[in-house]
Amino acid sequence: MPGSGPKSHPCVLCNKRTKPHERRSINKSVAKYLKKNFLITHKQEDKICNTCRHKYYVKETRPSPVVQHLLSDDEDYVPPAKRRSTVLSSPPSVSLSIPSTSKSHSYCFICKKPGPKLIVVPSQARFSTFLKKEVIIPAGCRCCPGHLTEDTFTEDAISKINCTNDNVILNRSTIMDLLKKLRYTALQNEQSRIDFDTDKVLSDSDFINLTGINKDNFNDLHSYIKTLVRNTPTRSTRTSLGIFLFKLKSGISNKVLSTIFNISRSSLREAISCVRQALVQNFVPQNLGFKHISHDDVVNQHTRPLAQTLFGDGTNTQAILVLDGTYIYIQKSGNFHFQRRSYSLHKGRPLVKPMVVVTTTGYFVTVLGPYFADCKNNDAAILKHMLNTNVEDIKEWVQDNDVFVVDRGFRDSLELLDDLGIKSQMPSFLTKGQKQMTTDEANASRLVTKVRWVVESANARIKRWKYLSHVLPNKQVPYIGDYVCIVCGISNKYLPPLSPGCDNEEALAAKMLYLSKRVNTLKQRVEEENLERRKTIWKEPDNILDDFPLLDEEDLRNITCGVYQIKLSTSYIQEHLEGNCQILVHKEDDHLIRVKLQSRHVSSKTYILWIEYTSAEITAWYCKCRAGARVVGVCAHIASILWYLGYARHNQDISYGVQNWGAYLEDAASIPQAVDESDSEESVIEE
Repeated sequence: MPGSGPKSHPCVLCNKRTKPHERRSINKSVAKYLKKNFLITHKQEDKICNTCRHKYYVKETRPSPVVQHLLSDDEDYVPPAKRRSTVLSSPPSVSLSIPSTSKSHSYCFICKKPGPKLIVVPSQARFSTFLKKEVIIPAGCRCCPGHLTEDTFTEDAISKINCTNDNVILNRSTIMDLLKKLRYTALQNEQSRIDFDTDKVLSDSDFINLTGINKDNFNDLHSYIKTLVRNTPTRSTRTSLGIFLFKLKSGISNKVLSTIFNISRSSLREAISCVRQALVQNFVPQNLGFKHISHDDVVNQHTRPLAQTLFGDGTNTQAILVLDGTYIYIQKSGNFHFQRRSYSLHKGRPLVKPMVVVTTTGYFVTVLGPYFADCKNNDAAILKHMLNTNVEDIKEWVQDNDVFVVDRGFRDSLELLDDLGIKSQMPSFLTKGQKQMTTDEANASRLVTKVRWVVESANARIKRWKYLSHVLPNKQVPYIGDYVCIVCGISNKYLPPLSPGCDNEEALAAKMLYLSKRVNTLKQRVEEENLERRKTIWKEPDNILDDFPLLDEEDLRNITCGVYQIKLSTSYIQEHLEGNCQILVHKEDDHLIRVKLQSRHVSSKTYILWIEYTSAEITAWYCKCRAGARVVGVCAHIASILWYLGYARHNQDISYGVQNWGAYLEDAASIPQAVDESDSEESVIEE
């Protein structure tokens, strides 16, 4: 555990860090020697290095004077050479060439001038509230004794006269050690730019860019680890936390981080490991998991009114949770069994799958896993495993009639949810041979996607920490779950909600519920009158659509019931105006048009759509795409045509903002076919 005990054992004499094979315990004779010569009183856990212990034996166990005298009478005896003094033989005190006064004089505390001693005690001074002890001030000082006020003794001045020890003994070794530390600190901070220890170096925006959270949040997060992570000579606990967050935020390798922070790679790895363990122990349990938040708090504080109106029963007591699995990519493993279990056929690459559970506002309730990625660990199998094993006491947390909003990958688990009394909401899917959803299916799917998009944004928020969006080495697999939980806990505590909701959400939800019960009358007309098979005369819209209604952005949002389809409109229209395809319109009658639009996925596929309108509004729509029959909102194809015909073509200042990066690439398909010389010669002869 971080902070459980000292990991370095400095020598009690030379203060150097000792390796295991060099450190020795202090016996009674060595302790007596240290007490006599260096005034050092050792503790039970103190150690002495082998070098200092050897010097003790050389000095204390040399022959006595009698033996020395007897040996000197021997003609063959050669006295040993005198050993040079070392840093360890310095006296306990050092004489410094500092000017001093006689015993009857002293330096003035305020002006630093010498003069006769004058003892000023707190009871005799007007500044007694500031003065905590007797102060020596020269009696003959002209500037200070006569003008002593409370303002004279500031907090900074008082701090200078506070004594921590009554007796201070310095030797040469101690002074040299202090100078080395000062030099090391000066060199370390000379070119320092990233410094998390002081608040003056990095601004609030710098903290956000480097760590993902602002300065105040960083200080609060530091309070969770400062008791578990220890300071070292090369890094403080704040620096360790900054390195950890910088690593997650940027995804930079340890080699580059070692250069940036001027720390060895081994110390860097130790800092990341210690901070990770401390956050998992102290921070994550308080900000993530079913046990950190109650059912009522989720209902009252983290549920959108739109979701309660669409899927609730009117009591506002149901917890609506959105579930989905996210992907963390890993390297291909040399362990063939693990390689098969971690390979995803869906993505075509090795990965692991954490299961994310969020509320309709984007608040992370819990993150489970990570799980394998093979066919036995699809979303439905993971949800079954969660419920059957009662992970984090999920069965006790979830109540009857709670709602799980899921995607089509959970379809095999719907029966289990129904048995447990949990309602499920899932988009409809096409059956075999079906090319288009019915109006009811398309409308129901739109209600689900209106709420479910938040889990996709939550997964994207996880991947904004670039370390989790990169391909991680396999040695990091044991810690992927910790990293994801830490990121989600930080998002819960310090980042704003993804979808806080708005004031008119209940009205929007009521409108969508009303529309979901209507039928698409234009679809019925197209099928009954067989409009798709009628002869068409395609023309450009500017020549025949002068009566098409003008639309603003609010009108478009009312029609689409959202903004996602409107965001796709610029890309659709840009391809038709600047690409190889055109927007062509055929008028079925005075108030009904047919439009042909290029698919964004398949170049050989186009979609046919119909729009019915009056001079003031859009009255109906229908598209041949998979979800084009819905009445709750429109598909992206209809939204693009409405955006262009009713809004964009009347505003010349609109910029599509879509850059064609293909202009900077070469196209091998554009190479002209080479002409065979033999064929050309034969053609000339025949002519």
